[in-house]
Amino acid sequence: MPGKKTTRITKAKREKAAQIAAILDELYPEVPIPLSHSDPYTLLVAVLLSAQCTDERVNKITPHLFALAHTPEEMSAQDVSTIEDIIRPCGLAPRKAKAISELSKILLEKYNGQVPEDWEALESLPGVGHKTASVVMSQAFGRPAFPVDTHIHRLAWRWGLSNGKNVEQTERDLKALFPEESWNKLHLQIIYFGREYCPARGHDPHKCPICSKFGRKELFI
Repeated sequence: MPGKKTTRITKAKREKAAQIAAILDELYPEVPIPLSHSDPYTLLVAVLLSAQCTDERVNKITPHLFALAHTPEEMSAQDVSTIEDIIRPCGLAPRKAKAISELSKILLEKYNGQVPEDWEALESLPGVGHKTASVVMSQAFGRPAFPVDTHIHRLAWRWGLSNGKNVEQTERDLKALFPEESWNKLHLQIIYFGREYCPARGHDPHKCPICSKFGRKELFI
């Protein structure tokens, strides 16, 4: 699991991280979970659907899906084609529908219909990678985790907190930089900040509250 390797951190970078965290705390003292859900299972399904899809679109689709089936038992009883038809607007519908159906059956067969609070068990489920498992562990169970999606990966590079090599390295770097007790809130703060101030396109580093102070020089060329 990413995070077990050590990352060497300079005093200057640690101070920068603390200042960035202070800015995020001021801007986002409270951070609601972006994906609508009612329990660990519906969160797991919503996170799976969010792959290459916006949270906003997922939140429009899941009420229809969960009205049909909102437990592993109910979902297992549905035809994959029925699930696929509902979730089609989220993209990758055939693959996601199959994963939702299969993981629901596994939860019934192996875990008494409950989402396991265990890294290895979660990551072994169909369609569930490390990032999805991290979101569930963090947001459903309150376990320390630092889910790194493409947005957090991008911002960590822009702010000089990681080298941008890959999301695994970014996760290790951020975990080493920030206190463990801040991870669950901080990853959501970064997501909200990225959407409001630091988007992938049309980003003006001069106006960004963080990039204007800590952004890499390449951003200003």
